[in-house]
Amino acid sequence: GQHALEQVRAAEFNSVPTITIIEPAIPPEKRSGPERRRNVLLAVLIGVIAGLRAMTAPAAVSLAAWAGRLNLSGTWMAFLGGPYTPWIFTALALGELVTDQLPKTPSRKVPVQFGTRLLTGAISGAALCAAGSWQTGAAAGVLGAVIGTMGGAAARSRLAAKLGKDLP
Repeated sequence: GQHALEQVRAAEFNSVPTITIIEPAIPPEKRSGPERRRNVLLAVLIGVIAGLRAMTAPAAVSLAAWAGRLNLSGTWMAFLGGPYTPWIFTALALGELVTDQLPKTPSRKVPVQFGTRLLTGAISGAALCAAGSWQTGAAAGVLGAVIGTMGGAAARSRLAAKLGKDLP
C-alpha cells in the first residue's frame, strides 16, 4: 500500500539526474572584468568636478550608489549608497552653490578649500574604481581635483579680467 508507493516515488526521484547538460560550456573569447581605462578616466573627470565644486562629486557618486547604478556593496565605500548619505551630500552641494556666491568666500586654492576638493575627489574617484583598484581611482580623483581646482581658478581669473570684475 502506502509503503510501496513511497518506495516507488523514492526510486523515481533517485533516477532523475540532478544536473542536465543542455549545451556544453564555451569559454569567452575576451576576458570579462572591470573596464579599467574607462573607470580611471571617469575617476579623473569626477575629480575635475570635485575641483570645481567640492560637494557635487560625492553627491553624484552617492546618488548613483543609492540608485543602484554603482555597486559599492562589500567595500569600505558602501556608506555612500546608504539611505541618508546621498541626501546629506546633496544638501551640502546645494549649500556650497549658495556660499560660493558670497563675497567673503575664500579662494578655492586656500589649504582648507583645496584639501577638501582633493579629499572629495579621492573618495569619489575611489568609488568609481571600486570594482578594480580603489587606490588607482583615488589617485585619479586627486589628479582630477587638482586639474579642476587650478583650471577653474585660472578660468575664473581670465573671465574676471575680461569683465573687469570678479562676479560671485
